[in-house]
Amino acid sequence: MKRQNSPNAGTASVRILVADDHEVMRLGIRNLLEAKRNWQVCAEAGTGQEAIDKARLCNPDVVIMDITMPVMNGLDAAQFLMQSQPQIPIVLFSLHLSPELIGTFAQSGIRGAVCKSDAARDLVDAVETVLAGKTFFPVNSAV
Repeated sequence: MKRQNSPNAGTASVRILVADDHEVMRLGIRNLLEAKRNWQVCAEAGTGQEAIDKARLCNPDVVIMDITMPVMNGLDAAQFLMQSQPQIPIVLFSLHLSPELIGTFAQSGIRGAVCKSDAARDLVDAVETVLAGKTFFPVNSAV
């Protein structure tokens, strides 16, 4: 699901919403993703509720969401988005990913997960994979 930048641009753009409660983390994720040609962060959020609100406004192609955020955690926000905007794949992002947690994600319909320590290596691949309709979970997980 890709959109045109403008009627005359002729190039597809992937629109990404990034939700993390740490501004410096969002900046790093933005820089990593926007290094990819035609990818843009269309919105950023610092809470789960803000992610839901901004997803309604910008209708992203994919959401990258931290699990631990104030107001509403990322897993609850992801579950809400999967009900209200099921066409948008979600990649959860966390400091710690256990095989049990990843199993819970997969069973709930989350399309991908990336450990923050592996973001430089895995995040772009995770986004490309979920946009292709597949799942992306760490290799060492039990999924």
